[in-house]
Amino acid sequence: MAAVLRSGRSFGSLQNFFSRTAAAFGPRSSLLKASPAYSALSGVGSSLQRRGYQSHFSREVLDSYNLHVYARARPCGLSGFHGRYGYPMLTSSYRQFSTTKQLQTEAEPVSSTAPEPTPSLAYRVLRLVKLTIYSLGAIGATVLILVAGFFVYDSSTYKDLDDSEDVEISELALNPRIGGPKNLPILERYLDDEDCDVHKLSMSKPRLVILGSGWGAVALLKNIYPTDYHITVISPRNHFLFTPMLPSATVGTLEYRSLVEPIRRICRRVRAHYLEASAEKIEFDEHLIEVSQKCPDGSERRFYVPYDKVVVAVGSQSNTHGVPGMEYCNFLKTIDDARDIRRKVLQNFELACLPGATEEERKRLLSFVVCGGGPTGVEFAAELYDLLNEDLTNTFPRVLRNLVSVHVVQSQGHILNTYDEKISEYAQERFLKDSIDVLTNARVQRVENDRVIFTQKDAQGNPETKELPCGLCLWSTGVALCDITKEIATTVKGQSNRRAIETDSHLRVLGTPMGEVYAIGDCSTIRTNITEHMVEFVKLYAVKNNISVENCEITFQQWRDIAYNIKRRFPQAAENLRRVDQLFTEYDKDNSGTLGFHELSNLLRDIDSKMTSLPATAQRANQQGEYLGRKLTRLARARESLAMQAYVDNDLDDLVYKPFGYHHLGSLAYIGNAAVFDLNGYSFVGGLVAMYLWRSVYFAQSVSFRTRALLFMDWLKRGIFGRDMTDV
Repeated sequence: MAAVLRSGRSFGSLQNFFSRTAAAFGPRSSLLKASPAYSALSGVGSSLQRRGYQSHFSREVLDSYNLHVYARARPCGLSGFHGRYGYPMLTSSYRQFSTTKQLQTEAEPVSSTAPEPTPSLAYRVLRLVKLTIYSLGAIGATVLILVAGFFVYDSSTYKDLDDSEDVEISELALNPRIGGPKNLPILERYLDDEDCDVHKLSMSKPRLVILGSGWGAVALLKNIYPTDYHITVISPRNHFLFTPMLPSATVGTLEYRSLVEPIRRICRRVRAHYLEASAEKIEFDEHLIEVSQKCPDGSERRFYVPYDKVVVAVGSQSNTHGVPGMEYCNFLKTIDDARDIRRKVLQNFELACLPGATEEERKRLLSFVVCGGGPTGVEFAAELYDLLNEDLTNTFPRVLRNLVSVHVVQSQGHILNTYDEKISEYAQERFLKDSIDVLTNARVQRVENDRVIFTQKDAQGNPETKELPCGLCLWSTGVALCDITKEIATTVKGQSNRRAIETDSHLRVLGTPMGEVYAIGDCSTIRTNITEHMVEFVKLYAVKNNISVENCEITFQQWRDIAYNIKRRFPQAAENLRRVDQLFTEYDKDNSGTLGFHELSNLLRDIDSKMTSLPATAQRANQQGEYLGRKLTRLARARESLAMQAYVDNDLDDLVYKPFGYHHLGSLAYIGNAAVFDLNGYSFVGGLVAMYLWRSVYFAQSVSFRTRALLFMDWLKRGIFGRDMTDV
């Protein structure tokens, strides 16, 4: 019947065919009413009628169709089937049916006046109960499977100690030889050099020593191949710290362990060695690094670590600007700093609840001063306000809420001064709405035990001395050099910057043997003095035309070639060399169509003055670490071909890889249940939606799946149970 319906035949033609067939069989058709085919056809007809299609089926038609089917299949064993009532009659009937004129090609829907029957209430309740039982059963089965899978996995993590194998240890690892300028032990072999095949293979490779465990060092480790170098990481901190979320840990929004990743776990991926110690000095002539390690009993051990290449990625420390009273301030650079701040905030609230404390003393204890209006200071002030407003006021006496005050002291005209002006204004308006006091154009003079003394310009521009009582003072006003970076910047010839280690565009430390010492992250800066290399850029064209450099006239095409070489050697200058045609026209003072030597000097000098140093951010350190990891891998792969005599005195870094180019991806900041985005000229500010975007960005940048899982659980716990306010 389905075939007939698909062919487009009308129900009237079907009825005609089945009526003639029923007349031929007579009463014998009643024997087939209980057949499955009868029930199936009845169901089809009922379904079509419910959908509103015109049907001429009748009992006689259905009986005739059943009889026709059973006549072809012969399942019921009727007598005389082949004779008078057998196949000849069916065949003639079918032929007559097939020659019937097709009345219509498609069934036409008609409206049905009969209402569709409504299921009873008991039926609906029973169906709902069944669905509920099935759903709960499926959920329960899934939970049981997950729990069982967890216990199976957990049981596989417990292993017995296998001490049947002997461990090979080099004699030099147990008793290192003595040498170097100070006759200290030289660590040439490690205790785990024989632990695996990769360690054994890397023993014959160049020694790469990485100083530090921050953003730059970890990015380098993630982008280097294990068997290309014999890698050693030296850092007094045995973990990587996710610094952008550190302000959240000071108030219990995030736990400390959610922001750290063990450095040994990162080193294990590239089979690197790790030493928990501090690098004190680099002996460039002897290729030795002096390392000190403090013991639990207070004693100190010193030894040397040899290297073929060394990467300085030790970061920076807080810049005090020579302000007295830093012993009364808290900093925010490490996990210990965050722990101290949380403990002090909670202790101040507890002290304010004690009997006998005067109102003035309570105001001082609950006054929090942030010195510095950069991202760290602003985010800490916002997190502190959230803690006070959402958690502490619900667990401490409500009268304390009126005594709490948060102050931000900023030396510039507005907070977040490195961001777009629109973002700075929005942040200040947000803080004003949250009753956070922002003091701009103010400079701290000194910090005392219970107050911060500063000067602020009045309406006439005259400095006026003021003071703020404080129970906690956070100092966050820039970065300064660590001890080893200060030693390199002040003793290495060729270093002229006393605030950072100067490198070239390949991140090689200036004044050191080429290709041996690199510096990345906050501790370094790239020297981009284009005017010093101007003669080098012009000399190629002067020699080609057999004229002196001073008398050289540069055409527009030659200027384009010079600009291309400048951008290739100093990628940071590309922003200022976008429109070379406009620059050529602007500095061609005599309209001669060429640039003389003095005109070219003025052009390059102005470009040089417009170039700024790279920001001291995690983003910059991460990009430099990734770049250096890829370049060192490329150098290792090309080591054999570059070992030829013709390349010994050449710039190998420049031969195998391009100079470093920083690409600013934008800046983010949290300002209290809201966030701001500065994305290369495009700014975005908002409330909770922007805050969730801010979280998503840092969630994706987290170093491992483990830390991402912990971050998610901390945010979930904060929403359900609130922030952790225990003093531990």
